[in-house]
Amino acid sequence: MTKRYIPRRTFLKGVGASFALPLLDAMVPAATATSRTAANGVRRLGYVFMPMGCDQSRWTPGSDDTLDKLSPILDSLSPVKDHTTVLTNMDLKPAYPGSHATSNSSFLSAAKAKVTESSDYYLGTTADQVAAKQIGQETQLPSLELAMDLMETVGQCDNGYACVYQNNLSWSSPTTPLPAEAHPRIVFENLFGEGGTPEERREALRKRASLLDSITEDMKRMKRDLGVRDRARLTEYLDAIREVERRIQKAELDSKDNPLPDLERPMGVPAMYADHARLMFDLQLLAYQGDITRISTFQIARETSNRSYPEIGVSDPHHPLSHHGDNPDKIERMSKINAFHVSLFAEYLEKLKNTREGNGSLLDNVLILYGSGIGNPNVHDHTNLPCIVAGGASGGMKGNRHIRYDKPTPLANLHLTLLDKVGVKIDSFGDSDGMINDLFEPLSV
Repeated sequence: MTKRYIPRRTFLKGVGASFALPLLDAMVPAATATSRTAANGVRRLGYVFMPMGCDQSRWTPGSDDTLDKLSPILDSLSPVKDHTTVLTNMDLKPAYPGSHATSNSSFLSAAKAKVTESSDYYLGTTADQVAAKQIGQETQLPSLELAMDLMETVGQCDNGYACVYQNNLSWSSPTTPLPAEAHPRIVFENLFGEGGTPEERREALRKRASLLDSITEDMKRMKRDLGVRDRARLTEYLDAIREVERRIQKAELDSKDNPLPDLERPMGVPAMYADHARLMFDLQLLAYQGDITRISTFQIARETSNRSYPEIGVSDPHHPLSHHGDNPDKIERMSKINAFHVSLFAEYLEKLKNTREGNGSLLDNVLILYGSGIGNPNVHDHTNLPCIVAGGASGGMKGNRHIRYDKPTPLANLHLTLLDKVGVKIDSFGDSDGMINDLFEPLSV
């Protein structure tokens, strides 16, 4: 009852590394209302972009109001359906006249991209960066931008649109795209390593076996002052960091002898798509858990991606399959890719759900939008978009729901609602014409 406690922004420091800690009981002052302490859930926003739409017949849930009849593509969400809402009949009019470049660029901006093949590109500030400007300044990184593919192409990529529109999901201003990082090692260093250029950080890390080794003494001293539950929580967090680091190091070793001809994959990226995706999701979880950032975006694949997925029996490149010409066999193979992507997202949600924070879980304290800027990819349609919202119990989000709107509803309305629920105040966004009031409910006292 002395009210002595550890500040929420406590770090373990080592040689060239500092580790933010997860929320511990010792960070909560005794006899203080939860709403006035670090245990009052931090609200976070995440966005996961899925390219090239889907087959809506295999996406749309079979029940009108609940997720009790999940569709084939969404079936893997069953363990987390109580934290999940699927929205039907969302549209993205600013993406027309319809292209892969505008699907990507309009998804988070709800803005119309300027038609140009040069450097005079112009779009709009994206929803994640609106949030980063208001709530991102409280953390080490205002936002985290991740992807699965490196695309360094410049110039014209898609029907008169500069490649910058297709390569970048986040824009901090209408003229400032934020490149996403696909290399797990560089992301790890940005979260936990010292400053300097990426080359300097990689060289520094090669000189020591593990970042965690340099904080061992600091960790031992802190553990002596923690309770049993806090010691266990801290050990679990650091074990998770060490496991991610081990997987990165293994990928680097494997890539040296990897015979696969893959010129776009840099050293240290896992050869298997699923291993790479899980690693990138785990890095986001660690960033949230340590309160290193509260805003993240992730392109689970890029528009026009020609990646194939032999691990699920699909050897065809994704992009040609999306232009299926109503061929049932091609649609089925495309749907397998859609289901595979969703299954990796579902695994991530389960990990968030199983990671305790305060009086709940990390999943309770984050809102994540998963979706695409294209509905029917065969015709580059930007209506009836595949959209999932997950998490957010602490913000009053209802789960296990399928919301089917009677008329096309701007995706910008959803962005406006999610921003409002994490405390970002903005009157309008993109082509929004109002809030989506039935996505959330008041919290019971």
